[in-house]
Amino acid sequence: MTPLLIALGVLLALVVAVGLWAAGIYNSLVTLRNRFKNAFAQIDVQLKRRYDLIPNLVEVAKGYMKHESSTLEAVIKARNIAAAAAQTVAADPASASAMKQLVSAEAGLGGALSRLMVVSEQYPDLKANQNMLQLTEELTSTENKVSFARQAYNDSVMQYNNAREVFPNVIFAGMFGFQSAELFKIDDPTERNAPKVSFN
Repeated sequence: MTPLLIALGVLLALVVAVGLWAAGIYNSLVTLRNRFKNAFAQIDVQLKRRYDLIPNLVEVAKGYMKHESSTLEAVIKARNIAAAAAQTVAADPASASAMKQLVSAEAGLGGALSRLMVVSEQYPDLKANQNMLQLTEELTSTENKVSFARQAYNDSVMQYNNAREVFPNVIFAGMFGFQSAELFKIDDPTERNAPKVSFN
């Protein structure tokens, strides 16, 4: 074997090794990206459940709170804005701007629901209504599921972002369009708690 063939063989082996290494990085980034997208899909399921419960809650409250139509309308409006924002994020969970809009919309919905619960405290018959009690229990349960799903999503996003930002992955991430993912976080500390929906 001539030295030229040996050199070409070593060069070819080196190119194959680098190619396999790059493919491994690419595949791990794809896997992590798909994992955080799936984690958002789990949030989306719980958000849709909550969005479906809210109109029922408003309908029950409407019968008792005839003079509070602005509060009820604010809840429905906030729910519709949040549902639209969730659909936008569901289409592209990697979009930082869409995630920020969802976080903002969810904060608005949480505030509207909190106002509804405060106002409903003034209506003892509403508080005792079995449908209202059941709906608030389901809503509370759903809020807890949203919190757990959000935590799992944020964990997946953190793992993905860490993997795409370390060297040498950052080179391939930029080359192949792996953008940073946005955490589903709440910036205002007063909005961190789920809306209180209990009638005890």
